[in-house]
Order: sequence, then C-alpha cells, then structure tokens
Amino acid sequence: MLTVMKRRTKILLAALGIGCTLVLAAGVGYVAVTAGTRLEQEKLSPDTSVVRLYDCEGAELGTAKRRYAELGALPRHVPEAFISVEDKRFYRHGGVDVRAVCRAVVKNIASRSVREGGSTISQQLVKNTHLSSERTLVRKLKEWKLTRQLERRYTKDEILELYLNSIYFGHDAFGIGTAARFYFGKDAEELRPAESAMLAALVRSPNRYSPFRDAEKCKKRRDLVLSLMREQGYLTQEAYAEACAEPLPTEPTHAEQNAYTARVFRELGDILPQTGMQLRVYTYYDRAAQEALEKIGTETDICALVLGNGAHALRALRSTCGTPKRSPASTLKPLLVYAPAIEEDFICPATPILDARTDFAGYCPDDAGGASGNYMSARQALARSVNIPAVKILNTIGCERGAGYLERMGLHVEKEDYSLALALGGMREGFALPELADGYSVLANGGNYAPCRTISRVEDGFGNVLYRHVPRETRVFSEETSYLVSDMLRTSAREGTARKLKSLPFPVCAKTGTAEGARGNTDAYTIAYTAEDTVAVWMGNRDGSPMQISGGGLPANAVLSVMNALYRTRTPKEFAPCASVEEAAYDRQAYESDHMLLLADPAAPLLEDPKELFKRSALPKAQSARYTEPNIEMPRIYIKNGAVCIELCQTKYYDYVVKRENRGKTTTIYSGKYKKIICDNSVRAGEIYRYTVTPSYQNRTGKTLSLPPVRLGDGAALPEDWWQDQSG
Repeated sequence: MLTVMKRRTKILLAALGIGCTLVLAAGVGYVAVTAGTRLEQEKLSPDTSVVRLYDCEGAELGTAKRRYAELGALPRHVPEAFISVEDKRFYRHGGVDVRAVCRAVVKNIASRSVREGGSTISQQLVKNTHLSSERTLVRKLKEWKLTRQLERRYTKDEILELYLNSIYFGHDAFGIGTAARFYFGKDAEELRPAESAMLAALVRSPNRYSPFRDAEKCKKRRDLVLSLMREQGYLTQEAYAEACAEPLPTEPTHAEQNAYTARVFRELGDILPQTGMQLRVYTYYDRAAQEALEKIGTETDICALVLGNGAHALRALRSTCGTPKRSPASTLKPLLVYAPAIEEDFICPATPILDARTDFAGYCPDDAGGASGNYMSARQALARSVNIPAVKILNTIGCERGAGYLERMGLHVEKEDYSLALALGGMREGFALPELADGYSVLANGGNYAPCRTISRVEDGFGNVLYRHVPRETRVFSEETSYLVSDMLRTSAREGTARKLKSLPFPVCAKTGTAEGARGNTDAYTIAYTAEDTVAVWMGNRDGSPMQISGGGLPANAVLSVMNALYRTRTPKEFAPCASVEEAAYDRQAYESDHMLLLADPAAPLLEDPKELFKRSALPKAQSARYTEPNIEMPRIYIKNGAVCIELCQTKYYDYVVKRENRGKTTTIYSGKYKKIICDNSVRAGEIYRYTVTPSYQNRTGKTLSLPPVRLGDGAALPEDWWQDQSG
C-alpha cells in the first residue's frame, strides 16, 4: 500500500513538474513574442483623416474623414446598442472576458471551425488601431498585452468613446459621427434607438449588412440588436416594438465622393471589415481613363468603365445611378450561348443556322427586323446579333449548361430565369455592368476569370502592407474557345452591330445589346475589348422609362471615343495567337446548296472555297471530293424551238463532254468548259436521242450520267412524261 502511494506521489510530482515547465515555457514564449509590443497613443488619437486614397501613379486621390463624437454628448441608447451586441460585460471585465473566451472555444471546437473569437470592445479597439486582421496565436497574444495596457491607461468610458470613433461602418463612413451623417443625415447626438441599433448591427460586417446592399439582412440583424437591448434592460417592451417598426434608410443622405471611390470603400470593407487604423489605400484609378469616361455625353443615366484585363483592375468608373443590376440584353449571347456551344463542340464559327421563325413549346422569338428565312453562319449571327439563331443554340445546349458557365464568371442566374428567353437577356434582375465586363475580360484573358478590383494594396500608417491584390484566376473556357469567340466579335466590330468601331486602327472585339420594353428601349450597351483593356458603356434611365437609344448608337460612339483616348499615343498589343486553332477551307457548294459543312477538296481551285477558323480538335470530319472525283446531279433536258437543250447547274470549274446516240451512232456534240445550257440543233422530228454527260476536272474524269431518251414529236415539244418513255 505504501509502495502504491509513493508511486502515485511520484507521478503527481512529475505531472506537477511538467505542468510548471509548460506554464514557464508559455510565459517565456509570451514574453518573447510580445517583446516590444507597446500601446501607441497616436494610433488612438482622433485624427480626422482615417484613410488616404492614391491613384495608379501614387498621387493622392482623396481622403475619408470622420466626424468625432464625444461619448458624453451621445444618447444613452447609442453606446448601449454596441455594448449589448458586442460586449455585454464591458464594464465588468478587465479587458479580456474569460467567460466569453471559454464559450467561444467550446463553440469553435463543436463546429470544428473558428466561428467566434470572444473579443471584447477593448480588444477590438486594439486590433482595429494597432494590429492586422490575421488570425494567428502571435497576433492574439499581442492583442491581449495591448488590451491590458489599454485598460490600465484609459477609463472604460474613454475606451468606449475611442471605439465608437474608430469603427468602420461601410461605404466611406468611419466613426459613429460620420456614419450617423451618411446613413441618416443627422449628428450622432440625434440618433434614435432603431438607428443606433442599425449602426451597431453593421459592426460585424459593414458590407454584408449594409441597408443599401441587402435590406433584409440588415433589418434582421438590427432587430437582433434591439432584442438584446430589451433583454439586457436597455429598452422597454414598448420602445422595442416601436424601434422594430421603424423603416431602414433606402439611400445615403450624404453622397459618396464618386462611383469609383464608393467601390473602393466597399472593397475595403471586405478586405478589412473592422479596420479603424490610419490606412493608405493604393488603387488602380487611372485619371486619363476617368477623364475619357467623364466626356461621354448623354441625356440618360449612364454607367461606364475601363477594366485592365491582365491585372483584373478596374481603372475607371463613372455612373450617375450607382451600378444597378439591369437586363443584359444581347450582351449575354457570347457568354451564355456562343462560347459554351463552341467549348462543347456543338457549333463552330462556320456552323450554318436557319434564321426562321420557330415555335419552342410556345416561345416564338423573332429578330429585330423579322426573320430572314435564310441560313447564316454562327459568326454572322453573332456579329449581327440575330435573335433566332441564338435561341436555337441555347435550346440545343440547354439553359442549365449555359448558365453554369455564367456562374463560373460570377454571373448568378436564378433557376426561375432558366428559359430560352435568357439567350436574349430575358431575366428578372439582370447584372451590374462591372460584373458583366468581368465576363468579357474572360474572353480577353484566354478563358480565365477573376473579378476586377479597384484596390492594388493597402498599407497602415507606417507603411506595412496589410493587403495586396493577387488575382486568383479560374478556368472558364479553353484558350481555343476564347480565341474563336473573340475573333467572331472582331467581325461584329468590323461589319456587325458594333461597326461604329471599325475605324479603330487596331484589333478590337465588341458586342452591343438593346433591351426593349413595352413602350421603347430601356437599356443600351456596347462592350468592347482589346488584348489589354475592356471598355463597357450602359445607357438607360434608372426608373426604366423608355428612350430612343440603341446599343449600336450612342453607346458604341462612346466606346469609340474612350478607345481613341486610351490609345492616343500608343497601340494596344495584339491578341496572342492560339496554336490549337487553325484556318481551313470548306466546300462552298455543299455549304450554300445543302447547308453542310465539309472540308474543301484539296484539289479545289484556288480561292474557290471560303475559309474559317476551327479548333484543331473539332475540324469537320467529312471532306469534299468534288474535284478529286468530279460528280454532278442529273442535268435538266428539254426541247425548245426544235432543239434539245441540256441545262448544267454544276460547278463552272468542270469541263464537260456531252455525247448523243441515235440509230447506233455516237456523236460528241460538246466538249469544253462549263456552259449553263448546251443546245443540240441537229435533231429531227420523230427520232429518239440519248445523251450522256461526263464531267472532268483537270486530269480527273468523273462518272458519266445517262440522260433519259428524248423523242421529238411533230410539235417539237417534250411530253410531260418524257422520263418514262423508254421505247425505241
């Protein structure tokens, strides 16, 4: 028994020793990793310039300033709203809420992910002003040390005041005073409980809960804050119900600087959602490109942009109505219809398609000028933006398959919009112009997608890089598909609906689009790209009222002027060649007469057959033998003015030998080049004649055709049943 007790004592002492060693090691590690970490008062100071913006040349673009609000001047419900949702034990802990940390650890272990951090208001203030947003143990240890220093140096009310004035509330609003002015058009001292709760609701993710981006999510989060205020005794039941009934703001009461900087701050909210430190934000903003956009004249609303393809950089953005989602009209055809169909080898640029009215289970689309009733190539159909061929192709590949490609380009389509009308841009909500331009940059970038960004990098006030834009591309289309669709869109810019761009002295790909309402056009687009840049222009009225503008008109003129400005002193680089795309000739006669796509006969005359681009892996499998093995259809034979006439309707490049047999004697009546009609005048009434026609090309002789026998009657007319007359 004594031995057992001794053994247990040794084990206990060993465990205690190990524990002490671990604690000591942790303490030494804590001291080591946090050495030199000091609270800096200047980082907490209420500097009015919180964020400085810079353009692509490094010149200052502007600043975001905050309106400082003193805690003592605020209504009690303002700080109470933030305390209730962010740190309900704020006045009772010493900076780190151990109880909240333990609760967060348990929840994170249960969910096998980092869902909660248990950070107090004091910790958030330290993180926002002194540290990066990375989630590492070292950063957390530094945060704890700084929080202890903060709590020793400042009172709780001072900490709360600094916190409220450091929070980023989305858009370009830093601090409670600026946010109150931006969202509600009033000073923070005038905020009502519902307004205070909404601002507190934004703290977790300003972009996600912005009332101007997702009102439903914002209200749900605001009402959660109000319910916490009621539970914690800050609101009566009556005040709670009254606050929940208040509507959200629908638009900013303080206008943002411009469309470009507004987008910069939205991105900043995604990159550093809770930042409150001094920041230097370097953007891709190009002053010359922006100036070109500003010169576009229009009496309607406008949204226009310049996107740098390779860097996925938004270089300029102008808008009179934000970046609303609108019907994409025919600009959707290359992305939804033609590129997916070429990618999966349903079509190629030369594929013949009949442009004829068709009933697709009750849906009967028509072309702008009415169906032509003729066959046309896929290239012509896209360049001229003909509707029926696009719908036919989408019907072949399926809406779900086409929309799947859009999803890979960040263009989400609701299942309710899956119909053939989607080929013409028919959808309930539509897309914003920057996202639509991203889709076109996929084609310019050889099939790779990454969303465009305005921010190049973000630094803190001391020059430390907190973020750098590194595009993460995903493959949407093959290089071959992108090359072919781009080449088809070059045809659109030369001779199609975007032909106003044909004067540009460099290769450009373009597509127009016009959405029609019951009383006229509602949306007009031109989107064009070189190997370097994408330029997109939308015109319309924000209320959807009709206008007299079409995509190939003013928007195309606008793109032309912007392209000329962008390349005033230089020429954009050429599109890179694609080794797996080749040019091949196809048989003209089979294409025009039978609407079949056959590779041209190698023996065909020079320049006889048209050429087109094909994916090398998807060349037409069949090849014409029209000249290698000359062959013709049965010629027409008839009697006119006492002569037998033979009408040839075959290729003019053949030579022909026509022979006549009568009473056992064979005579050659013609030998030579193609003639449409060959007449035999040396015939007599009452005689029976048999003719043969033999085509040849160069030294190749084709199959001889025997024509039905002909008997000239007294009236020198061929009976209607002449082909059945075999008597002799």
